[in-house]
Amino acid sequence: MTQDDIIKMAIEARLPHYWESGDEIVYIDRVTHFAKLVAQHEREACAQLCEASPEPDGLDLADRIRARGNP
Repeated sequence: MTQDDIIKMAIEARLPHYWESGDEIVYIDRVTHFAKLVAQHEREACAQLCEASPEPDGLDLADRIRARGNP
């Protein structure tokens, strides 16, 4: 997932480029960072499922899923 992908999804979800959160203004770069953390967490959960699978290629699939997070 690229930063452009994240921004497109944020626009599709009608998130503003910034908004106030208490005493702080949150900018799209923080939303981008958050989205990357969520994607990383989801990739790791999927990789762990593959590792626990009885399928013979489960470990290879887990490695390939994790590699998607390393451009």
